[in-house]
Amino acid sequence: MDENRQARTDADQDHAELARRLGHTFARPELLGLALTHSSWANERGAGDAHNERLEFLGDAVLELCVSAELFRRFPDVREGDLTRLRSRLVSTVGLAERARELGLDARLRLGRGEELQGGRGRDAILSDALEAVLAAVYEDGGFAAAQGAVARIFEGHWPRTAGAPQARDCKSRLQEATQHLFGRTPLYAREATSGPEHAKCFQVRLTLPDGQGFSGQGTSCKKAEQDAAGRALAALAAQKLWPRACS
Repeated sequence: MDENRQARTDADQDHAELARRLGHTFARPELLGLALTHSSWANERGAGDAHNERLEFLGDAVLELCVSAELFRRFPDVREGDLTRLRSRLVSTVGLAERARELGLDARLRLGRGEELQGGRGRDAILSDALEAVLAAVYEDGGFAAAQGAVARIFEGHWPRTAGAPQARDCKSRLQEATQHLFGRTPLYAREATSGPEHAKCFQVRLTLPDGQGFSGQGTSCKKAEQDAAGRALAALAAQKLWPRACS
């Protein structure tokens, strides 16, 4: 019993720290606990619908409205199509997962044992859904103004400064977005070999996609070799018509 009481105390303190980061004090803290509960946790414990999927559904709409309103305010002379593009960049699965990690949601999620063993705590889709659920919990507890405040904190430092076209992202980032969308997981990189003299080494890496496809890349550093392999993988996905864009 003492251990259970201590676990509850630790969870309460953890949730209070997350609430502080969100800038919202919960009148119903159980909403935050529900937002952090994945369906795998509820299923393993026979807890029925006591998980965050309904909140995630609401949070998707809350987030879109809050981000749209902020972009509308920041860019009064920008046309609708460009505002849509800016919003899409901010609320992509990869982008939301990054914001979730910054908040520490990855460490606070309640996952089932099976999902935990399969690396669910690091999956972008799970993290982005959890962030949307957390925002829904803020909205349900404090209304739209509270949700707006939380979104402002979460995206602080990440709002676009101009409405210009985004710079091209590196091939690894593009491939991560593609594989997360296609397979729900990210690719694996492993160094295969190193050759050449010390002053002019050549690195070779092996990239494996979640579906088993493999690609080799070379470069004067590991990072460059990984970028080369990612570019080859994106070209293959585009050729297979699985993903619309290669890495130009």
